[in-house]
Parts: sequence; C-alpha cells; structure tokens
Amino acid sequence: MIHKFKLAGYNVLLDVNSGGVHIVDDLTYDLLDNVEPPFEDKCPENVMNKLAKAYDRNDIEECYEEIVSLYNDKILFSEDDYEKYALSAVASPIKAMCLHIAHDCNLRCKYCFASTGDFGVGRKLMDFETGKRAIDFLLEKSADRKFLELDFFGGEPSLNFGVVKQIVEYARSKEEEYGKKFRFTVTTNGVHLTDDMIDFINKEMYNVVLSIDGRKEVNDRMRVKIDGTGCYDLITKNFKRLVDKRPKDKDWYVRGTYTKYNLDFSNDVMHLYDMGFDQISVEPVMADPKEPYAITEADLPKIFKEYEVLSEKIQNIRNSGKFINFFHFMLDLDQGPCAIKRLRGCGCGNEYVAVTPDGDIYPCHQFVGIEEYKMGSLYDGTFDLNMKNDFAKAHVYTKPECKKCWAKFYCSGGCNANNYIYAGDIHNAHKLSCQIQKKRLECAILMKAIQLMETAE
Repeated sequence: MIHKFKLAGYNVLLDVNSGGVHIVDDLTYDLLDNVEPPFEDKCPENVMNKLAKAYDRNDIEECYEEIVSLYNDKILFSEDDYEKYALSAVASPIKAMCLHIAHDCNLRCKYCFASTGDFGVGRKLMDFETGKRAIDFLLEKSADRKFLELDFFGGEPSLNFGVVKQIVEYARSKEEEYGKKFRFTVTTNGVHLTDDMIDFINKEMYNVVLSIDGRKEVNDRMRVKIDGTGCYDLITKNFKRLVDKRPKDKDWYVRGTYTKYNLDFSNDVMHLYDMGFDQISVEPVMADPKEPYAITEADLPKIFKEYEVLSEKIQNIRNSGKFINFFHFMLDLDQGPCAIKRLRGCGCGNEYVAVTPDGDIYPCHQFVGIEEYKMGSLYDGTFDLNMKNDFAKAHVYTKPECKKCWAKFYCSGGCNANNYIYAGDIHNAHKLSCQIQKKRLECAILMKAIQLMETAE
C-alpha cells in the first residue's frame, strides 16, 4: 500500500507498510496513479500514451523502471509484516493508571466531556484509602513492569491536593519494596495553583498538563468559572510561575482545544508560543453535532487549511533557529514505537485503566460513567479480565476501516472511547476524528521529511 499527497509544493509518497517517505517529481507522482503491482517488464502502452501528452516517452520508461526496481527491493508497495504480530496480541500487564482524584471542578467548561467535572454522577473527592487501594492494585497488576505511570486527573486535582500528596508519599514508600518506579503526571486548569502546589508538582511530577485554550477571547468563551467569568488572566499567571520554576529535565505542556468558534486555531498556538510556552498541544473537541460549538464535516476544509498554515508557521520558527514543539506534529520516521504499540495505540482497557473516587475501574477516563464498560471495583476485588482481553485484541486489524487505511500505523486505530461514543463501537472508526488525524499526519510527515533532507545536506 502507498499513500500520495501534495502539500506546500511537494509531492510526498508514503510506503505504508515500511514507513518509507519519498519526495518525488511530478512524473513519478502521476505515473503511480496509473500503475501498481504486479508490474510488467515495460510500461503499459495505454499508460505511456496517456502520460506522453505531458512527459517525454523515454523519461516515462525510465521512471517506470525505477518504480519496478524500488518494488523489487521492497521499498515501494512493501508487504504487510505487522498482521502476524496482531494475531498474537495478548493482554499485557497494567502499567498506567488515570486516578480520578476529584470528580469536581472549579470551572464549568462548556465542552467538558466529564459533565463539568462530576462525570454525571455527582461531585465527590477521592479519599486516601481509595488512593492506597489504587496504588496496591497497580503494583499487583503490573507484573514485571518497572516504570509505572499515574496521572492525577479530574475534574480538577488541585481541589483534593492534600490526598494527592498522601498518595505520592505512599507510592514512593512502595518503590524499593516492589522494585518499581512511579512517574506521576497531573492535569490542571491552574485556577487554584498555589506556590506550595507548584513546588510539589515540580518536585514529584514527571509531567504536567496545563489546560488553556489559547487567546483570551477564545479561552474565556468556553472555560468559565462557576460565576460565569473567564479564567484566562488567573491561569496564565499561575502557569507562567510553574513553567518558570520547572526543572529542565521534567516534562510539561500546555493543552488547548479548538471548536467551531476558533477554527483559526493556529493563532492560538502562536499566542501560547508568544507567551513563552513552547510545548503545545491543541486538539479538536468532539461533541454532539447539535451543540453550537461542535465541529462537523462542513468545517473540515477550513481545518485542513489551518493545519497547513500552522505547519508553515512552525517551520518558520524552527528555520529561524528557535524551538517549538507542537505535540500533534511529533513523528518518528526512523523507528517509531514497537509493533504492538503501532497496532493498538494507547493501551486503553489493557495496559491502562482509570479509577474513580468510589474505587470503580474503567478502561480509561473517557469511559468513566458508562456502566457497560465498568471493569470492576477496588472494594470488592472484581476485575473483568474478559473485557481486558477484548481491549487487548482491539487493534487496527479488528477495525474494518482501519485495516485498509494508510494512516493505521500512526493513529493505531484511533481513540477507543471516541469510536464507541460517536461511532457506536470501539471497532468502528470515528470518521470525523480520522479525517482530522490524517491531515495532521500529512503535515507532520512532510515536516519531518524536509528536516531529514536538510540534515542530510
């Protein structure tokens, strides 16, 4: 399988199974519209006659021979060696947990998938006993995994920060005994960040996700406090303090969203960059199409153009010798993740689970509250291994649309939760998400290919 696209004046050719990327001339691009394996010894006469209107016949024949040579060398139209790994996919030890430390929030974001923090089941905070049980569960189910990841999530974790500290202390006390190392992450809206919290986060948290949507008018339209006023001025001040004090060897990024109201989201990325934030993620909000802010297929042409604009802006920053990292343009064309990771993505429900304040276990944070996907409870000792196995086997070869898609080894079948919520089944690709993801990938592939070409020169 190959995928071709034109972008920013380049003709880009991706060999899907090998991951090889080639920048090609117009003749090669057009010829590949007309030929595919099995190849004949000579360029078919009907193809020759068709292309001879625009190209020299000798050039066409030489180009055809080169394509055949690349095919014989397994560089183009390479075979799919991944399906055999998929067929042997088995359940893995749990290595990551999303700990819902607070089902409450001090914001009332209009697009919140968690029903403004309470996940539709009432506002509550996790107690220390539940947190301890969650740590014990992760230690027990992690088998020989040394590095364990735990994300303090909400709602808003700062509303229950005393218990966050207790859980971190407890987990650290178990590391030597079990031969494990915890990597903590916290996701925060920044409203309640104090200097004490910032110091603790910068000491203990391996990563920090700072939620802000971008420009003041964009952020304050959707991310409002309980009284309906915006939070931009407060959170930007707090985020700057945290980032300024953050050790250089620890990760962080600002995470924004875009809706129908800010389809010019490249301006939000640049606004965050101009504020001094150079680690940035801005993602589309998936919502019921009836919502006034919901992105629909009618918005895709503008969104596609905006990703092209954003990639050009980022390239200009890098060409000037400055640094910026946009999360969704991060791509490794050389090695990439292991085979199984490329096939089933985030590990939702298999390597990764979420735990609520009541101790209920779900496949991930977006499944919380969907009772048919409740996997068990820390308090009655239940854990649905059949469901875990089902998620382990949910990969690009069990998702019909993914199996035939050129982007499958990069998106790994997409978000299982989005697939379920918006397409009715974890094995059904959510079309809108897919189309946006594929455009981002095209921009990222070209940017990486240009970088590699410049490095080679």
